Amino acid sequence: MTDFLWPIRVYYEDTDAAGVVYYANYLKFMERARTEYVRSLGFEQDALREQDGIVFVVRNVSLQLHKPARFNDELEVVSNIQKVARTNLIFTQIIRRVNEDKILSEAEIQIVSVNAVSWKPQAIPENVLQAINNNDN
Repeated sequence: MTDFLWPIRVYYEDTDAAGVVYYANYLKFMERARTEYVRSLGFEQDALREQDGIVFVVRNVSLQLHKPARFNDELEVVSNIQKVARTNLIFTQIIRRVNEDKILSEAEIQIVSVNAVSWKPQAIPENVLQAINNNDN
């Protein structure tokens, strides 16, 4: 998959008492980037729930924090799908300052497609898989 880039600015509310981004907020930034990636493919998550009866949920996260981000930093979240399976996707995501190659944080996140009512795994709709695969080219 081609890298998907999503800009983020650090607001005061994102920081902790030490003046750096609170660790859980990196996960929020990554969540927003994944949502925007799905939107860039032409899908809204609320429409997937209403029309296809699925929601995407996080099953597993491995997060490493390397360097702190601070108030007012301009960041970008780089998202890439490493694995596509029938019911799940594995994303790798990094956060770095805009125009810098130094990684501030990185994660591998497994997303599972589940039925919106039963919460049991359900196949990712074919049109979504096709859009992901087309984006890979």
